[in-house]
Amino acid sequence: MNTVEKKKGKKMKSSVAQPIIKQIDDNSNALDYFEKVLLPNENENTQEIIAKFPTVYIHNWQESGNYEVYVGESNDIFKRTRQHYETALNNSKWQSQLLKKDAKLFIIGHEHFNKSLTLDIENRLMHYMMSVESVKHVHNLRDNPQASYYPMEELDEIFSKIWRGLRRENKDLFPTEGAIKDSAIYKASPLHKLTKEQENVRELIIEKVSKALENDSKKQLIFVDGEAGTGKTVLNSSTFYELYCQAEENKKDLKCYLLVNHDEQITVYEQIAEKLGLTERYGKVVSKPTTFINNHSIENPVDVVFVDEAHLLLTQGKQSYRGENQLKDIIDRARVTVVMFDENQILTTEQFWEAQILEKYRNQAKTNNTHIVLDKQLRMQADSATMDWIDSFTKKGIVKKIPNTFGGYSIKIFDKPENLDIEIQKKAKEGNSALSRVIATYDWNYSSNHKPDDRLKEYWEVLIGNWHKPWNRQLESELSRKEKRKIKGLAWAEQPQTINEVGSTFTIQGFDLNYAGVILGPSVKYRNGKVVFDPSESHNEKAIRNRTLSDGTKKKFGEMLIRHEVRVLMTRGVNGMYIYACDSELREALIKASK
Repeated sequence: MNTVEKKKGKKMKSSVAQPIIKQIDDNSNALDYFEKVLLPNENENTQEIIAKFPTVYIHNWQESGNYEVYVGESNDIFKRTRQHYETALNNSKWQSQLLKKDAKLFIIGHEHFNKSLTLDIENRLMHYMMSVESVKHVHNLRDNPQASYYPMEELDEIFSKIWRGLRRENKDLFPTEGAIKDSAIYKASPLHKLTKEQENVRELIIEKVSKALENDSKKQLIFVDGEAGTGKTVLNSSTFYELYCQAEENKKDLKCYLLVNHDEQITVYEQIAEKLGLTERYGKVVSKPTTFINNHSIENPVDVVFVDEAHLLLTQGKQSYRGENQLKDIIDRARVTVVMFDENQILTTEQFWEAQILEKYRNQAKTNNTHIVLDKQLRMQADSATMDWIDSFTKKGIVKKIPNTFGGYSIKIFDKPENLDIEIQKKAKEGNSALSRVIATYDWNYSSNHKPDDRLKEYWEVLIGNWHKPWNRQLESELSRKEKRKIKGLAWAEQPQTINEVGSTFTIQGFDLNYAGVILGPSVKYRNGKVVFDPSESHNEKAIRNRTLSDGTKKKFGEMLIRHEVRVLMTRGVNGMYIYACDSELREALIKASK
């Protein structure tokens, strides 16, 4: 948009044509009628685009109130669709579902469609459809992302026009793009188009896994280091799914599992596995580490185990886990173990790694050329100056001048918590930033097992002066059965009522926000020109209690773990971070740094 048009408040008219979208009943008679009667009555341009150009199509039908879909592309939509109808007689194939009366077919065309563009449109539709709440199953086997081509620069605009056109036909099956992109499933999906760095790492992992399985190797370790936002989760899920796709294509048996020690992330991965049909074909391939360890033996190892958020693995026994180190126990039960690790996200003494033990595993991977470092920031729309500011605060305890950003990531400092809350509430009402929430350091009392001792208080609260808000997951109890069913399986930040709560690291770790309203509680102070992390002000018992080391000595690591906690909070926001500090000296230092 040029300056004149901006001043006039006008939008430039797009040079990209509107897509052609046709919806018909999904059966042979309807297809024949569309080809022989309806299409010949369309203008010549539409006839040519549908009949002679590559097209993208979506088969969809309902099962128990939810949708199942198949997304494809073809150079001959009529021939390809009839092939699907011929296969429909085989009850073991997804095409048999097309015999349902309510099955529909969307045919999508565009004057700029070529093979590469239709493949990328197909890929993105699969990615989106898998993230739709009402979609139970996406039947495609795998995606096929394309490299550079003409007109790749039009992909985003053409796709958005297609999606809006589909949404006009069915709002339940095609929700807004904003709602899709804010979903936890979308963010963790294996169908993301990978960066070149991620592609290279994925190829390396697959190569190492293939060689290990060919040689019948055991206890092989691939160790991936990467800080928050470097794409570990997407890399993990993509590689996991690609191995299953290759196994199916080559008709090979594969015992492959994905583990994570985080309740909400487990739910997301389980939903992905179900929607892609992995659970139906292979059983429960996603689980928590303890469950996996208890259900598998050293004598009969599985082929591959992927561990997301490996820094959350336990390094000492507790309740259901009776071992000493979950990573060791997992490696013992797999031919190849792939771990995604960020030691700056370790939050509890149960997860603390003694340096020499952690280095033992890193060195094991280095010896086999399977130690990988991801260093490109993908989550946050932030430049290097912003990342340096966060690094300086969380790693060095230095409050640098807050960098100016232009059109990208923003850091704002607030002098009152209520003002921060108001701004986050405003952001949450905007379509492109709805996933915005207030989060805080664990500096206030909370229990999931009982109500506050003070009978006058209905909730455990974050209380600062006269401002207060429920702390963590408490408002869910007030929802109706219908509302509870609606939010089932959604991450904390995706649930609409949580805009009226404050989340902790335990509710938000591993998930993105559009804007993060970060409250730095009393455990984060500023003294003598340095940020101080004070365990005496923390209520996170898992962080401040003693840890028994391998030599029998007891030691506290509260300061380090609170520093990690702050870093987790400060790296949640994709587009920006709003900060309020309870400590007056820190608040003053931050306000000064923002001027």
